[in-house]
Amino acid sequence: MLDSLRDITQTVVNATDLNSAMASLVVKTKRAMATQCCSVYIAQQQQLILSATDGLSPAAVGHASLAFGEGVVGLVAERAEPINLADAQQHPAFKRIESVKEDIFSAFLAAPIIHQGQLLGVLVVQQQQKREFDDNEEAFLVTLAAQLAMAISGLNHERQSHVAQTDSLITGESASPGIAIAPALLIDKPPQMDEPDKVSREPSFEKQRLSEAIGYCRSQFFNWSQRFDAEVDSEVAQIFSAYQSLLEPASLGNELLDEVALGWTAETAVRRVCNRVAKQFLSMQDPYLKERSSDVIDIGQRLLHQLQKRRRLQLNDGEAKIIIAKEASATLLAEIPQSSIAGIIIQGGGANSHVAILARAMKIPAVMGVEININDVDQGQQLIVNGFRGQVVLCPSVVLIDEYRRLIAQIEQRETQFTEEMAKPCCSFDGQRVGLFVNAGLSGALADVASPSVGGIGLYRSEIPFMLHSHFLTESEQLILYKKVMRSAKGKPVTMRTLDVGGDKPLAYFPIVESNPFLGWRGIRLTLDHPEMLLIQLRAMIKASVGNAALSILLPMVSNLKEIERSQGYIAQALQEIEQELGRPVVPPKIGIMLEIPAMIFQLPQISRLVDFISVGSNDLTQYLLAVDRSNPAVSELFDSYHPAVLTALAEIARISNSLNLEFSICGELAGEPLAVMLLVGMGYRQLSMNPGNLGRINYLIRRLNTQEMEQLLESALLCQSAYQVRGLCIEKLESLGLKSLLH
Repeated sequence: MLDSLRDITQTVVNATDLNSAMASLVVKTKRAMATQCCSVYIAQQQQLILSATDGLSPAAVGHASLAFGEGVVGLVAERAEPINLADAQQHPAFKRIESVKEDIFSAFLAAPIIHQGQLLGVLVVQQQQKREFDDNEEAFLVTLAAQLAMAISGLNHERQSHVAQTDSLITGESASPGIAIAPALLIDKPPQMDEPDKVSREPSFEKQRLSEAIGYCRSQFFNWSQRFDAEVDSEVAQIFSAYQSLLEPASLGNELLDEVALGWTAETAVRRVCNRVAKQFLSMQDPYLKERSSDVIDIGQRLLHQLQKRRRLQLNDGEAKIIIAKEASATLLAEIPQSSIAGIIIQGGGANSHVAILARAMKIPAVMGVEININDVDQGQQLIVNGFRGQVVLCPSVVLIDEYRRLIAQIEQRETQFTEEMAKPCCSFDGQRVGLFVNAGLSGALADVASPSVGGIGLYRSEIPFMLHSHFLTESEQLILYKKVMRSAKGKPVTMRTLDVGGDKPLAYFPIVESNPFLGWRGIRLTLDHPEMLLIQLRAMIKASVGNAALSILLPMVSNLKEIERSQGYIAQALQEIEQELGRPVVPPKIGIMLEIPAMIFQLPQISRLVDFISVGSNDLTQYLLAVDRSNPAVSELFDSYHPAVLTALAEIARISNSLNLEFSICGELAGEPLAVMLLVGMGYRQLSMNPGNLGRINYLIRRLNTQEMEQLLESALLCQSAYQVRGLCIEKLESLGLKSLLH
């Protein structure tokens, strides 16, 4: 056996590329183990792709794939340990992929290929006879996988080469979920922002040209704002409202005209001002604010577009297309009819960009940050966009298109099931009522509140409108926004969080320079230091609730009891002023705090005497418990809300709150994750607030859970030593319930 190990490993080491290495590997391993099939799956972007096989269908190579945890092969990857089965097809995790054609095989042995803690792939042998491979065979495969790890790692730079010329797979960042199959529509380059400066010979003429362009673009932004407010989402409408306000005289409008007065052409004035402002945004640390630099460039390009009288994009054939461009903007998407866009592929940008926000609101699959040479794509070329996994397939084969069409049909069927069940109250299988609430403020959300299974708006992030404007919003501006939110709740309760800026959410027009912003001047600390801002916001919130919906006010980043007491004083003052204005009593809002600072867990008995409820912010709670800045790439991998210590803290919050009869909920990312929801239900959480895209599947999941079983699952999870073990335990439970598909 040692000779066989040496021979196989040496063959892989000497290979010139990953394709030939894997092809030789499966042939030699099959022969050495005297079995009937050997295959190797290579890990890529949390997926296992069939890279080579001697025994399965050759046509499946480069096409068949499994997610980590999906199928028995995916289970090997997830657990990072070998699996030996006498009849793999009887295993609960077995997944049949028609194109692989493995129905004739029963016996199954697989070992993970791991190098320096990173899973590179899975090596599999199979046999028709139903039997377990013996200890010697298992030892051989495990040893071979270990020896291969370094050799395969050395070929990592050619990982993409295992995908066939057709079905060429390119990855990027998932910006909006969904799958689209459609022809490509290549977008011409927008007006360039780096042209040489040009001096004007007629300043008055240039001023007139620029004034007309500004006026036209402001009118266009206003029209788009009205359109999206009526058709899609008020939050998206605010994007274009913010664009419009940026061109007002008090903002960029006068700056642009002043530049023309200095003797530059209108085009040069636009480039100079917009590039200067964009550079300021780009220098900021916060990812969301960095993306705002692209918004300023977008406005500049729209002005240049008008100054140069460029031809508008025309789509005449009526067939929806996949937009593909080096860079794109919210204004570009607004210009194209929604029915004409099947999907979006952008070289630049990310999930925080306004293009991504708009794509999610319009429910258009989008992948951004894609390393693709647009010159290699032909106009009208068939493409596949997988917005769930951040993948793009160029030149997809007929087989792969059929597979994706089946997947789309399955997703549509599942979404139909979700929608049907949203018409019923959310109760567990054993009759425990669980309130589902919506997080709103960034993505299109509020229409989902009308569903019978949704209890209301559990978190309205009031800072988002402030981040989309170039100034602090006045009381009247806030009142207009908050009334829309209240009315959209259809009489259901609304929880509004007071301004939560600082940390990773600074305002461009209110700069805060700190060495450690997450431990600094943010949340309620900031607004209590500026009571004029807090009072204006409280007045607007309370006024908006009158005659519309029950209001709860949520205080962010509370770290001591004094902050609660001071906030209560301002809420009482705002309420008294409004009652005097109206000449009648007003229903006072419920008052709650975000529990996100660990110290507050130990003061819950005192807190319960001051507030009506608490809402757990799992993201920040995790960050402070683990001392990990999740926005810092050097340590972000350590951020994990499934860490046993975080779960223990969440369980303790629920236990203490129940003992105090204190209403409690959770509004962080965990509330929308199926694995976490099983644990939260086991802890006793009965109010979950989440992004609207997760409502359907969480409702579907909860209706199939038994709370006693979830309590037992929690007990086991709290005994785990790592987040990895916790996830594995939860995946096994989800699998036993036949609900594994909820993870995809």
